[in-house]
Amino acid sequence: MPLHRCVWGEVAIRPVRQRDWRALDAELRAGRAWLQQWEATLPGQPAGMPDTRRQVRSMIVSMREGLSITCVIEWHGEIVGQISVAQIAWGAMNSCSIGYWVAERVAGRGIAPTATALICDLLFREWGMHRIEICMLPENAASRRVPEKLGFRPEGLRRGYIHIGDRWRDHLVFALLAEDAPRDGLVAHFAADGGCSPHRGESSLNDPAERRLMP
Repeated sequence: MPLHRCVWGEVAIRPVRQRDWRALDAELRAGRAWLQQWEATLPGQPAGMPDTRRQVRSMIVSMREGLSITCVIEWHGEIVGQISVAQIAWGAMNSCSIGYWVAERVAGRGIAPTATALICDLLFREWGMHRIEICMLPENAASRRVPEKLGFRPEGLRRGYIHIGDRWRDHLVFALLAEDAPRDGLVAHFAADGGCSPHRGESSLNDPAERRLMP
C-alpha cells in the first residue's frame, strides 16, 4: 500500500526519508532529558543516545517489507517529531499499534493528536485496519491525553509491557475500533471539538492535490 503526505492545517505527516535523520537527531538531542524517560531500552544494556542515522535506515527497510510505518511530523514545514505504526497484523486481526513523540518546544499545540488523527484516518480508510492501539506509561499524562482527545477507549493495564530505563514497565492501553471511529474521520472530529484547526479549510484526506504519493 503506497504512503502519501497527509496535511491538516499546519501539521503534516509523511513517510520518513533517509535525509531526515539529521533533523530527527537534532530534536532527539535537544529534548534528550524530556524524551529519555519514555524511551524503550534493551534489557541488560545501558541507555544511551540512539544512532539515529542507522535507525532511520532500519525504519525505511521495515516499511519496504510492510512490517511497520514511520512518518515524520511536520509543523509549519519543519520536522518536530515522529509517529510510527508497529505490530501490524493482517488476516483475522487487521490491527496495529501507534507510537509518537514531539519536541518539547512545540508540546501543547495539538500537534501530536492531529498527527495521530491523520494516521488513524489513513489506517482505517485506506489500509482497512479494524483496531488501533496506543500504549503509554501511566505517569505520561501528556501522551495519555492524545488517545483521550481522539475517543480511544481505555482497556486497562498491560503489565511489564515494555522495558524502559532499568526495568519492565506497565503500560496503559487505549484502543479504537473502526466501527467506533467518527464517520467524518478523526481529524475533522478533533477539529470540531476545538483541536488543531485547518488552514484555509483544507485537509489532505479530502484534497486530491495533497494526496500525492511520496517517493
